[in-house]
Amino acid sequence: MTYVVTESCIKCKYTDCVDVCPVDAFREGENFLAIDPEECIDCTLCVAECPVDAIFAEEDVPKDQYAFIRLNEELSRQWKCISATKAPLPEADLWSKVKNKLDKLIR
Repeated sequence: MTYVVTESCIKCKYTDCVDVCPVDAFREGENFLAIDPEECIDCTLCVAECPVDAIFAEEDVPKDQYAFIRLNEELSRQWKCISATKAPLPEADLWSKVKNKLDKLIR
């Protein structure tokens, strides 16, 4: 099992989760984070740190977010590791409440 970043992260990119990851499993894109399933050790630490509740255990990903399981895997192969907290995106608070924003993901 691995943990998965879902749609709520798009255009927010809070990085509180990154600091607590003991294995540097997070990968950073321009407006989204992904978890590398090969690196994730299922420690659960990142879940509580996400202010927009974007992280789920793979088995608990909501049905309407299943595409993010494969997306995390795909993007984690392309993006670089992030291991330290950065400021969220400028309009993160506004975007945290927006639904159906997959089309806003910058790959």
